[in-house]
Amino acid sequence: MVIQMAKVQYLMEILEELKENAQQVSEKEVEEMAACILKAERIFVAGAGRSGFAARAFANRLMHLGLNVFFVGEPTTPAVGGGDLLIIGSGSGETESLVVMAQKARRLKAAVATVTIHPEASIGRLSECRIVLPGATPKSELADTCKTVQIMGNAFEQMTWIVYDVVIMYLMKRMGLSEEEMFGRHANLE
Repeated sequence: MVIQMAKVQYLMEILEELKENAQQVSEKEVEEMAACILKAERIFVAGAGRSGFAARAFANRLMHLGLNVFFVGEPTTPAVGGGDLLIIGSGSGETESLVVMAQKARRLKAAVATVTIHPEASIGRLSECRIVLPGATPKSELADTCKTVQIMGNAFEQMTWIVYDVVIMYLMKRMGLSEEEMFGRHANLE
C-alpha cells in the first residue's frame, strides 16, 4: 500500500517562482563576478539582515576555496585597501550602512561588487561588477522586478543563496579545486 502525501502548495509555488527567476540570471554576470573575485588580493563580504546571512554563508564558502576572505563587521576583519574587493548583497541597493561602506571602499581604492535587484541604485552605481537578480523588496522606491507569492524580500534572498553557490561552483572549476580539497578547510572545532 502506497501512502499518497499531499503537496505543500506554498512550497510548490515558491519552487516554481525560483525556477522562473533563475532563468533571468545572466551567466555573463556570474562569470564576471568570479573573475573579480579571482583578481582580488583579499575579499570582503557584506550584507544586512537576511541578505547578510546569505552573504555570510558565501564568505564561508570562499574561505573553503582557500581565498583570503573576511565578513565585514567581525572583530578580526582588517582594513580594506587597494587590490581588495568588497562584495555587497543588497536587494534594494540603498541600505544606508552598506552605501556608506561601498563609498568608503571606493575612496580607499578597493573594488566594489554587488548582488542586487537594482543595479541603478547607489551600490550598483559604485560597483565594478554586479549580478542582478529578480526580486521584490519593500525597502526600495524602485519597481519590483518579479511577481512573488512570498513576503518582503524572500524571493531575492533565496536567489542570493543559490547564485552565491553557483559562483562558488564557477570558482571551483576555474581554480581546479575538488570538493575534498575544500572540505579540508572546513571548520574542525565544531
